[in-house]
Amino acid sequence: MVQESLTKTIIFTLNNQEYGVNIAQIRSIERLDEIVAIPQTSDFIKGIINLRGSVTPIIDLRTRLGLPETSATEQTRVLIANVNDLQVGFIVDAATDVIDVEPGEIEEAPELVHGVDYQYLKGVAKLENRGMILLLDLDHVLSVSEMDEVQQVTED
Repeated sequence: MVQESLTKTIIFTLNNQEYGVNIAQIRSIERLDEIVAIPQTSDFIKGIINLRGSVTPIIDLRTRLGLPETSATEQTRVLIANVNDLQVGFIVDAATDVIDVEPGEIEEAPELVHGVDYQYLKGVAKLENRGMILLLDLDHVLSVSEMDEVQQVTED
C-alpha cells in the first residue's frame, strides 16, 4: 500500500449524515463561540468572529446545503478553512474523526444525495466500517457571487 495515495479526511456530521473534507482545506477546528451578526446578508452567513485577531466570516453549512436548521449543542464545531484564499468558518453539528481514505474507496457523486446538490461534492467514500461518507469540496460550496458577499463581510 502506497502511503501517498491515502487522503487524510476530517469527518463531521450534518443532520445525522457523515461528511468528509480533505484535511488540507482545514486550518483548525474550533468550538462555536459568540458570533457577531451582520445584517442584510444571505441566510447562510451567520456573521463574523474574531479568531486570534483575524475577522472570520461564519457560514452555517446546514443552511448552505439546504438542510433543516438546528440549535447549537455542546458538540457543534466550526471548521476553519481556506476557501479561495479567504479564511472562512463553517458551522457543523460535530467534528468526529480524522481518517485515511484510499482513492479506490471514492466514487463519483450521484446528482442528488440526501438532498445535497452534487456540485458541492468531490465524491462519495464507501467505507466498510462506516458506510457512505459524502466528501465535500469547500472551494465549491459557495458560488463566486457568494464568495464576494462573504469577502465584503470581512471588509466592512
